[in-house]
Amino acid sequence: MLAAAAGASAEDGIWLDVIRKMDEVYNDLLQYEVALEEKNATLEDTQQFISSVLTSMSDLLIVCSRAGVIESVNEALASLLGVEATRLHGRSVFDLFADEESRQYAGRLFSDQSGHAAEDCEMQLKAANGSAIPVSLNCTPRYNGVGKMLGLVITGRPVGELRRAYQALRRAHEDLKTTQQQLIHSEKMASLGRLVAGVAHELNNPISFVYGNTVVMKRYADRIARYLAAIHGEMPREEREALRRELHIDRLLDDLPSLIDGTVEGAERTRDIVDALKRFSATDRDERRAFDLVEVVERAVQWVCKAAADQFVVNLSLPASIEAMGSAGQVQQVVMNLVQNAADATENSRERRLEISGRIEEAEAVIEFRDSGPGIPAENLDKLFDPFFTTKPVGRGTGLGLAISYGIVERHGGKLAVSNHPKGGALFSLRLPLARE
Repeated sequence: MLAAAAGASAEDGIWLDVIRKMDEVYNDLLQYEVALEEKNATLEDTQQFISSVLTSMSDLLIVCSRAGVIESVNEALASLLGVEATRLHGRSVFDLFADEESRQYAGRLFSDQSGHAAEDCEMQLKAANGSAIPVSLNCTPRYNGVGKMLGLVITGRPVGELRRAYQALRRAHEDLKTTQQQLIHSEKMASLGRLVAGVAHELNNPISFVYGNTVVMKRYADRIARYLAAIHGEMPREEREALRRELHIDRLLDDLPSLIDGTVEGAERTRDIVDALKRFSATDRDERRAFDLVEVVERAVQWVCKAAADQFVVNLSLPASIEAMGSAGQVQQVVMNLVQNAADATENSRERRLEISGRIEEAEAVIEFRDSGPGIPAENLDKLFDPFFTTKPVGRGTGLGLAISYGIVERHGGKLAVSNHPKGGALFSLRLPLARE
């Protein structure tokens, strides 16, 4: 009895082990099934994503084997050729080409097993109606997980579409250049507009001088006419001498040369101011000639100071002359912008002062502008020449002045840099190439 009971107990233990193993296997199967379902769902999502991407692609797509058998195409290609995508599967890719030259070129691509990609291959595809469609194709090899080449992936688009895109890009580039030149000219006119009051005051002096001299010479002309009439009228000598003293003819003749010289000088000064205005306002971007940089700086300072407040003082420490190469009008715009910025930067300073110094270093002219303002915050130094960046209040600045000035200096082969001076204030450094003898 005891032996039989022991045998039954051993069999029960074996069955319990078997049941536990079956439970473990069943649990593993359930986990595998869940994981498989998740992977299938992921695979379906991936396939759906790839299908939607291929359907929405405007570029042509052909996936083929190493032998050139088409495995997949997208709707863009089927629509271009005028056939259903399913009818292209299994066909030879060489059947899609309209001419022998394209087929031979494609054959060379498939015979090349080095894995090199081909770009911008202009070839002819054959539409369903027999017409040839020029396309630009890119061919890239595709590989399996172990690096074995499986075939080629061909992408591209019709050449006509590419040409239209290039033309649109070219038009956009030309429009951008035109807009840039308009911005430069607009900023120049804005700078000129801010200084009109000062220039008008400067013009007023020589014009008033010429006008005053003209009035005096007109009065002198009346006296001379009276005296000449007396001479030709055979007036007695004593009366003529009395009339000569009465009309102050001798003093009049002594004054005439200085009056004429002063009038000519005033007219020439007016002409020079007008010429400077014309040079400044003209779009002379292609003008490249030697000019006196010191004269340009002095004229720019004079114009800005005429329009600025009386408290703004500019001290010049420049050589007698520096011959630079470029456009005097554009360089004057740069200098005026720097001087005007210094005037604005020192607006709330106790002492409004700008120090301008010049020197020659090797083959470059160097002009430095140091103001007595608060300086430039460190976080703004790298952004100061960016278009539309400004620290001025709304309505006081466009943020284009320094950006345009930077571009002008670069086109002249020079450099415009900014930093904070160790003793305070902002320091702008303008470098321009010297004129070659």
